[in-house]
Amino acid sequence: MASEVHPNRVVPGSASPGLGCRPSEDDLNPHPSIRAVGRALGPHFVDQETLLAAFRAGWGERHFNVERLADTFRATQVGGRHLALPLAEYPALSGWRARNDAFLRVGADLGEAAIRDALGRAGIATSEVRHLFFVTVTGVATPSLDARLANRMGLHPTLKRTPIFGLGCMAGAAGLARASDALRAFPGEVAVVLSVELCSLTLQQEDLSMANVVASGLFGDGAAAVVMMGGELPAAGPRVVATRSVFYPDTERVMGWDVTDGGFKVVLSAKVPDVVQANVGRDVDAFLADHGLARRDVRRWIAHTGGPRVLDAFGAALGLPTAALARSWASLRTIGNLSSASVLCVLGDELDAGEARPGEVGLLAAMGPGFASELVLLRW
Repeated sequence: MASEVHPNRVVPGSASPGLGCRPSEDDLNPHPSIRAVGRALGPHFVDQETLLAAFRAGWGERHFNVERLADTFRATQVGGRHLALPLAEYPALSGWRARNDAFLRVGADLGEAAIRDALGRAGIATSEVRHLFFVTVTGVATPSLDARLANRMGLHPTLKRTPIFGLGCMAGAAGLARASDALRAFPGEVAVVLSVELCSLTLQQEDLSMANVVASGLFGDGAAAVVMMGGELPAAGPRVVATRSVFYPDTERVMGWDVTDGGFKVVLSAKVPDVVQANVGRDVDAFLADHGLARRDVRRWIAHTGGPRVLDAFGAALGLPTAALARSWASLRTIGNLSSASVLCVLGDELDAGEARPGEVGLLAAMGPGFASELVLLRW
């Protein structure tokens, strides 16, 4: 299944939008744009070897193979991670309520910091924000965290809030897509997409499954916020030309949560890289072709940092050189996998580098529970 918004298709054989000499439909009806990305990481950084020692001490002989734990941690290629709480506080953290209370407390702080960072970079006042899309998969509340932030930050009372739960690692990309949909209807307005993911709070100390072992060595905590501008407002970054969602039927057990009395128990199949490699190439090619483009036209690849095997599968499926995903690899090694916030952090790194030239095409991509893909076509 696939859907997309306002394709403004390029006729094959003609110049790509922004690359030719004559005005295109895009020039007359500009797409929403991405103005800035802000980030805020968990306040407690711990290197990977220290984390490994803590898990060894906590699991001890109960674990099926302590040395395999070390091999799994090191195979993630993550150097260290930012945590929501001091490492010493995790052993006493038990039950869903305690974990979720910590999510709300720390998540509000990080969410506010990420939004303020993004607005500061964009030169936009809090009063100018009219849409707030909030994505997470690591904590729940009603009213949701975005409402709490509206109070804390004094956001405009006519703010349209859209909290989204359950899309997992692809939610950052999906948030950009849904926000771009809204801004096409309100081209004179400003939207913020916020991701807050505190993955360390979901790890189950009593769960000795390989999925939990992998997650314990891979995921970190952080938030990312993206300021997006309607097409009638000045653009200072890439425009969102089109988006596409692709759902893969009967793949619910590839990734997700089992909800238990203790909280969220990770579902993480070893088949994730296989699903990525089997589908990404076909889906990306079809998406690009609908806009008169091919892989060779994409100059900026912004991929979710799912882990070494996932990034390898993504690159192999698209025949990409290692350098094409350099920012994703660097983000994985530096801060680990932040679930939905990861791809937004990589997008922020891309914008901060300032290397993209006018007219260049980029593709932002992430996959997650469903199992499904979210693709966002960008043009600088």
